[in-house]
Amino acid sequence: MNLPILPTISTSFIVISAIFVAIGWYQIAKGNIEAHKKIMLIAGICALTFFIIYATRTVFIGNTSFGGPHRLKLYYTIFLVFHINLATIGGIMGLVNIWSGLKGKLKLHRKIGPITSVIWFFTAITGVAVYLLLYVFYHGGETTSVIKAILGH
Repeated sequence: MNLPILPTISTSFIVISAIFVAIGWYQIAKGNIEAHKKIMLIAGICALTFFIIYATRTVFIGNTSFGGPHRLKLYYTIFLVFHINLATIGGIMGLVNIWSGLKGKLKLHRKIGPITSVIWFFTAITGVAVYLLLYVFYHGGETTSVIKAILGH
């Protein structure tokens, strides 16, 4: 099996970020505020690393289209849109959570933290599913970079 390196690395960072979120939950449940803070910041750094790799790859290399059977393409597209929405909502809520935690806005932090974490777990799971559908279960389709698409190449 020949897996593409950048999608494999970026997907790994999302999974690692979700694992750190789970560890952060455990730490705060035990009352370890400082450990919770450090672990959640590491989770955020892992998510940011994913995003940097993903955005850079999208601009310069491109996104890979679904290469599986045509009869599954609509289902894949609906699933992908669901994943992208989860990731966007989870990312924004994650930033709000980091900000509210660091600024001592603990009422907001405690209110949206658990919701954000659950969204992030589903983002990680659906992200792995997208990766598997694009690169493991089926051979990826065509890849075109944003720059080439804009320039018409």
